[in-house]
Amino acid sequence: MNCCEAPPDDFGEVAEGPGIDMLVGRRAALKGLAGALGGAAALAGGLAHAEGKQLRLAFCGQLLCVVPYEVTRARGHFKAEGLNVELVYTRGGSQAMQALIGGAVDYAGTSFDVALLAFAKGAKIRRFASTGRLPLFALATAPKAAGEIKSLKDLEGRTVAVSALGNADHSLLLYLLKKAGADSSKVRFAALGTNLYDALRLGQVDAGMVQEPALSLNRAAGGGTLVNVMDLHDANHYLGGAYEFMGVAVRAEEREARLDEMRRLARALAKGLNDTRTIPIEEVVVALPKELIAGGNRAQLLEILERYRESLYPETVKIDVAAAERVVDAQTTAGVLKTEVECATLLDTAVIGG
Repeated sequence: MNCCEAPPDDFGEVAEGPGIDMLVGRRAALKGLAGALGGAAALAGGLAHAEGKQLRLAFCGQLLCVVPYEVTRARGHFKAEGLNVELVYTRGGSQAMQALIGGAVDYAGTSFDVALLAFAKGAKIRRFASTGRLPLFALATAPKAAGEIKSLKDLEGRTVAVSALGNADHSLLLYLLKKAGADSSKVRFAALGTNLYDALRLGQVDAGMVQEPALSLNRAAGGGTLVNVMDLHDANHYLGGAYEFMGVAVRAEEREARLDEMRRLARALAKGLNDTRTIPIEEVVVALPKELIAGGNRAQLLEILERYRESLYPETVKIDVAAAERVVDAQTTAGVLKTEVECATLLDTAVIGG
């Protein structure tokens, strides 16, 4: 499991949000694929008149993960590279990865922990491009405990909420505790699912791993923020740098045949990343499908994207090997990754350079 699989609050999982009926089955050709994904939502975002064969790129439907892909599509960068790309939404990164491994799609965009665990279990995949360099979490303190908990060490003897033991937020928290010299055996972990904000706000737990907009809401209620790894400054301070997150993988056996296509896809995404980081924030939101943000707080979305876009989205699609190794370290520390992984094999830095 990872944060993409069950994102919380207003801008969470696409498959459960308003307007999803309009996303599912927008094109009849996707009905079979939607079934292959276990009923997950599928959105055909391809370009009807683009050159070349149609490519299917599946990815986690968490909004902050989606943004660069939709911006790339909306601003014509796929088309400019001669690619006809169909963006396929799934309920989580694991579903996107399953679709890739099973041959239902050509590429999968997932968090690195999903690719890492799939590879460790024998999946023959290669990760060749990065579209997100930070996880979508922050460690927040409850309003009642904000005045008492000022450091990670202060969590010893306290109760901290995570979505589930072994999930990406729990693994990351264990990694943060380790790097801060805190004894994780003295911390009580409460597995409360993804919507743990109410428990935090009401003081039923002392702290919790949250995403946006829960972080902003908790802060407005008087809660504190110990670590916000959605912010590059905090990530540098607490993690030692970026922590590989969203990126694109291909089936290993198709790598050579698809190499030129992969490079064109990477070039298009690089332009989309640059736009995501630099164009007026209203234009970023306009690029998103209306169904995706229906019922959400638009002003809040604009504020969140403006605040985090330069931190979350990298300047380049080139894979940061050190950032990937931090994820490996965190997964190993948490006991989730139980076998040694050859990152040099999983990470294909030769496609667009290391």
